[in-house]
Amino acid sequence: MKLALSENLTALAKGCPFPLYVVGGFVRDALAGLDASDVDICAPADTDEFVKVAENCGAKINAVYKNTGTVKLKFGAEAYEFTCFRSDEYVRGAHRPVKTFFTDDMLLDARRRDFKCNAVYYDIKAERFCDPLGGIADIEQRRLTTVADADKVFGEDGLRLMRLARQSAQTGFAPDGECLSGATKNAALIADVSAERIYAELNAILHADLRYGTVYGQYGGLALLDKTGVLDFILPELTAGRGMAQPEEFHSHDVLEHSLRAVKYANPSVRLAALLHDIGKPYCKITRGTYHGHETEGARIAAEVCARLKVPKKLAVETARLCEAHMYDLRLDARENKVRKFIVKNFDIYEKLLLLKQADYSACKDDLSEAPCVSKWKEIYGKMKREGAPFNLKELKTGGGELAAAGVPKDRIGVILGELLTDCAMEPKLNDAEKLLKRALAYAERKEV
Repeated sequence: MKLALSENLTALAKGCPFPLYVVGGFVRDALAGLDASDVDICAPADTDEFVKVAENCGAKINAVYKNTGTVKLKFGAEAYEFTCFRSDEYVRGAHRPVKTFFTDDMLLDARRRDFKCNAVYYDIKAERFCDPLGGIADIEQRRLTTVADADKVFGEDGLRLMRLARQSAQTGFAPDGECLSGATKNAALIADVSAERIYAELNAILHADLRYGTVYGQYGGLALLDKTGVLDFILPELTAGRGMAQPEEFHSHDVLEHSLRAVKYANPSVRLAALLHDIGKPYCKITRGTYHGHETEGARIAAEVCARLKVPKKLAVETARLCEAHMYDLRLDARENKVRKFIVKNFDIYEKLLLLKQADYSACKDDLSEAPCVSKWKEIYGKMKREGAPFNLKELKTGGGELAAAGVPKDRIGVILGELLTDCAMEPKLNDAEKLLKRALAYAERKEV
């Protein structure tokens, strides 16, 4: 098999007085029949030697890190990362190597990597694969094995615990027994990894199926984090629900498994909320003996988790709101006017709330039919649309300027506009400038709205 590489990269390899290799995920993906994209290259050469050749071939050098033997370069829009063959020395759990040795030995370079499937090299000039550790067999078997003793590999870098789950989730490759054992033994080392890196990997796991189309890859990745014990360290509030039974009438799974399955069935846009939507249940059960009110506690805990993991602020706020709102009208007991008001009040997250409600419903009994609550809300929303109901302040036929001009106190305009919006949600025919102004003045005369 010959790898399909760009003309620029081929010309660069031909210009090198040393062999230039493609290595890592691109080679793995190409051999596995997956959509190969990012290209990493390496060679038994130092950075100065490589930079000189690359510039002669028309490359733009964006960065050189001599301590790690890394060069970032571009040919127009084509971006590559080059590394010198090297061997790294770690202190257990330190994540970053404490010492780097440069070498011309491919075997040593391969041994510094994580999994054998990522340690297959392709000699660009010779158009042949070099497989020092038997990675091609692992790719053919869709298997993850470590480049050295698994205890050593995971003991060197706690981030590899997340990478194991992410790569398995994305590719569908399964770790062998030794790999699983090594990860489990070293699960506590995830505590040495920064929150930003943990979240980046977790986010990739939550969207793993989008990488190569691996069906339910996101669920597989989370299940692997659970199996190795890593999930206990990064989301202890969630794993407290392991073995915590739920009413059999509505649920086939315990609290933790239900949460993982909610992610399994969730639209990609709400998977973090799906993971955390019931995170208040263990807390409520342990402290109160009941799940009642778990959505309120869950919103608080979800916000704390998001802050700890350094989740982007906008997503963190949205996730907490979705967690708090996901139980509303679950039993279909809210009157239509109440639902109308709720939709308008939460219109910015309405679509995502429906997606979360659907994921929650499907996860209860692995039922992919439309959730009754979703059906009900869609019908009400459609009715509101047909009636011309406004869903936000911009759609009201009056605004703050008109209210101020009519004498409504400025400090009450925002609250009164909110009341007018909910009034119109229930009675869309009220969305008339004259009617709204008259109603606003009546509200303004009251001490409280």
